[in-house]
Amino acid sequence: MHVYLPIAEISVNIFVLLGLGAGVGMMSGIFGVGGGFLMTPLLIFMGIPAPVAVGTEANQIVASSVSGALAHFRRGNVDLKMGTMLLLGGIIGSTFGVWLFKWLSALGQIELVIRLAYVLFLGIIGSLMMIESVKAIRQTRSPTAGRRKLHEHRWFHGLPFKMRFRRSKLYISALLPLAVGALVGILAAIMGVGGGFIMVPAMIYVLGMPTSVVIGTSLFQIVFVTANVTFLQAYQNQTVDLLLGLFLIVGGVIGAQVGTRVGAKLPGEKMRFLLAAMVVGVCIKMMVDLVSTPADFYSIALAGGH
Repeated sequence: MHVYLPIAEISVNIFVLLGLGAGVGMMSGIFGVGGGFLMTPLLIFMGIPAPVAVGTEANQIVASSVSGALAHFRRGNVDLKMGTMLLLGGIIGSTFGVWLFKWLSALGQIELVIRLAYVLFLGIIGSLMMIESVKAIRQTRSPTAGRRKLHEHRWFHGLPFKMRFRRSKLYISALLPLAVGALVGILAAIMGVGGGFIMVPAMIYVLGMPTSVVIGTSLFQIVFVTANVTFLQAYQNQTVDLLLGLFLIVGGVIGAQVGTRVGAKLPGEKMRFLLAAMVVGVCIKMMVDLVSTPADFYSIALAGGH
C-alpha cells in the first residue's frame, strides 16, 4: 500500500514508513537516544530528498521529545535556568542554521553538505562511543579498575559573565551553555537531529552538570529548538512533509514502548557497543554512497550535437 508524499514528491509504502519509525523508536527505547541521527540517513537511503529528510525529522523530534520533557519536569529533573541559557543559544544557532541551509540550497550544495556532516559526526561519535563501550566492558571484567573523574576544571571555566545555577550546583560562565546550545541548534537545522548525542556529553563533561538533571534539561531545550527549526524550515525552505512525519511518529511511539521493555533486560555496556556499531555502519554506508559511481550516467549537450 503506497502513499504519495507531497513535499518529498515520492511514493512510498506506508508499512515501510511505519516499520522505519518503529525500528528507530525501538532503538530509542533500548539505547535512550533520540534516534534522529539514524532516522535522517535511513530516510535518505529510501530515496527521500536530504533537505526533506532533515526538515521532517526535526518535526518528529518535537513530538517525540515533548512527553519525555514533561515526565522529567514532573520529577524535578529539569534545571530551568540552565535550560533557558541553552535554549537562548539554541534559538540563535538554529535560526542561523536554517539561513545557512537556505543559502546552501540556493547554491545547490545542501545535499552534499548534509551527507558530509553525517559522515563526519557519525564517524567521530560512533568511534568514541565504541572506544568508551569497550573500556566499560573491560572495567566490568576488572573490578580493580579505577574510576575516572567525570568533571575537571579547565581554562574555559574561567570565562567571564558567571552565573549561579542552583539546581545543577554550578557557578560557571553563561557563555558555556550559550555556546553549547548554539552548536546544537546549528546541527538541528543542518542535520535534522535533536543534538542529544552531543548535548548530553557536553553537559556532563564540559558544563559539569549532575547526571540526574542532564536528560530532562536536554529534552527541555531540544523541544523548543527543534520546534523553531521545524517552523523556519517549513516557512523559508518548504522542506517539512507532515504526512511523512505523521507515519514516522506513529511508528516511533509504538516502537519506543517495545524498546523500553527490551532495553531493561539487556546489559548497558553491550547495548552501547551495539549502538556504536550501528552508528559506524550508517557512517560507512553514507561514505560509500558519496564516493561510489552513480548508477545513471548523463551528460549535458546541445540538441543535435552542436
